[in-house]
Amino acid sequence: MTIRIEKTLKGSKPTVSLSGQLVSCHRQALLEEIQDDHAIALDLEEVTLIDLGIVQLLMDLEERGIELLNCPPYIREWISREKKRAGSLEVK
Repeated sequence: MTIRIEKTLKGSKPTVSLSGQLVSCHRQALLEEIQDDHAIALDLEEVTLIDLGIVQLLMDLEERGIELLNCPPYIREWISREKKRAGSLEVK
């Protein structure tokens, strides 16, 4: 499984464009690329496959203020479901 991670500047905002299959083994490489830069955006337009670990990471990054650009509907739906699931676990 391969992923391409490319950092660019779109306007005045640094953007990390991702393409390919983004799975948990790529987590560290992605984190190194964004390096706690809260003004960064992730462009997910060309992501073809993700797993639960990446969904949870994207959910966390979004909560920390990192914008998810061109997020495919299936990824957005999965993030929404994980947020609901995590919220229901916290209530118990």
